[in-house]
Amino acid sequence: MTEQIDWWRGAVIYQVYPRSLHDSNNDGIGDLQGIIEKLDYIASLGVDAIWISPCFKSPMKDFGYDISDYRQIDPIFGDLADFDQLIEKAHALNIKVMIDQVLSHTSDLHDWFSESRQNKTNDKSDWYVWADPNPDGTPPNNWQSIFGGPAWQWDSRRCQYYLHNFLASQPDLNFHNPDVQQAVLDNVEFWLKRGVDGLRLDAITYCFHDQALRDNPAKPEELRAGRGFSEDNPYAYQYHYYNNERPENLGFIEKIRALLDKYPGAVSLGEISSEDSLKTMAEYSEGDHRLHMTYSFELLTNDYSTGYVQETVSTLEEALSDGWPCWAVGNHDVARVVTRWGHNTQNPDFPKMVTAMLGSLRGSLCVYQGEELGLTEAEVPYDKLQDPYGIEFWPTFKGRDGCRTPMPWDDKKVNSGFSEGSPWLPVDASHLAKSVNLQEADPDSVLNAYRTFMAWRKQQPALINGDIEFIESAEQVLMFKRTDAHSGQKLLVAFNFSDQLIKTQAAQLPNLVQIPLKCHKNGEINGQELTIPPFGVFFSTFQ
Repeated sequence: MTEQIDWWRGAVIYQVYPRSLHDSNNDGIGDLQGIIEKLDYIASLGVDAIWISPCFKSPMKDFGYDISDYRQIDPIFGDLADFDQLIEKAHALNIKVMIDQVLSHTSDLHDWFSESRQNKTNDKSDWYVWADPNPDGTPPNNWQSIFGGPAWQWDSRRCQYYLHNFLASQPDLNFHNPDVQQAVLDNVEFWLKRGVDGLRLDAITYCFHDQALRDNPAKPEELRAGRGFSEDNPYAYQYHYYNNERPENLGFIEKIRALLDKYPGAVSLGEISSEDSLKTMAEYSEGDHRLHMTYSFELLTNDYSTGYVQETVSTLEEALSDGWPCWAVGNHDVARVVTRWGHNTQNPDFPKMVTAMLGSLRGSLCVYQGEELGLTEAEVPYDKLQDPYGIEFWPTFKGRDGCRTPMPWDDKKVNSGFSEGSPWLPVDASHLAKSVNLQEADPDSVLNAYRTFMAWRKQQPALINGDIEFIESAEQVLMFKRTDAHSGQKLLVAFNFSDQLIKTQAAQLPNLVQIPLKCHKNGEINGQELTIPPFGVFFSTFQ
């Protein structure tokens, strides 16, 4: 493969949540022109690509993940001309553009569903998952929606239930129908022809359902651990064998890859959610005929320990053949990592360490907007909530609004420079001290540490392409080797996950030569004794 086609291996992908990045027309909602205005800033981060969360036409019941027209930009974000301008400027800055594609379901306002629900004989009558009720009128099986309650909604037009794995306003498409598959692929190709460089495939494991509509089995209480959903949600009470990750999905994945292969350099990144996400990640990225990259919620949990990270990465590495992982510690669906893992620490060394750790794992990485600033989860009062998930499960689960609040650009401007209008979510006052203008003026800031590390990382072939091998160390120290056969570079890296100074034994490796990183707290090696400060990092070459 050429370098152009392989650009995604080891790439840094910056997730843009359009509603909250920057508002160019002061209506309180971020937009495509706002992204365009901030592309120079994004380029300064040293990222390789941006992933833009959905900006397509939508009633916004789930803020763009309920699409009513896959080929139009929603007017709140702009229009197709704005999108074309965004691609042109991004490419001029050597930034690839990836877009979210939500294929498993549509909005209930999509023309396909409007036709499908009319009767049982129209041309699109089986484009969605319809089922008759049980004799007593109850739903056809026990499947649950991620957003709470049964995954079936009664429709009085057809006197049938339709499936919705998410909101009732997000009916699931019937991918057992080949016409549905082709229509979805045609929509994807519309954007490939327009110049996008890749697809982030949302909820891609949900495309197919069990045609026999078998009940999902119950999950023991001790195993009801959430992966991106609230643990007090009845969704956690089941093994999702029949409404998720059906074997037929692999054939459709291969059709997506065949389409992408017609556009050299275009890549796929699949969001994986299943009962064994690491196994599914390996399966979905197997060979050169399935997804280029996969990522899951495995590092988006509350478990913050070196043992958990090592076990998670090692388990995937053992399952992978020639697949390629993509790691993330934050996105638009989970509490920000400084809150989730760092317990709202104000120590700037913590987010610096997390960035360096994430960027040192084997694979590519997704970075959610604001992580480069070390933002904490915002406090959003109940009367300001927008997320239907949070409104449903308040107060035990406050939803996803806390990670979606506007970016703080300038502490001296109204709404931190995000918008002069009333923002769709309030700007958290605690974020002002971490605004971009203040951090750019501070050479030791989290932002400048991010830039420094990412620029340095690009020059380390072992971190971009190398193999990974974990080394046992002190309990709160994550240590591993990265080795690149092509360049011959060998790196020993270590991270202190604790807020205490730790002394541990370095690996018995020949000719360790430390590489101090600017803007980071660096460990020190003395013989074989390694001393790492709180939330510190250590990088060294060896032979």
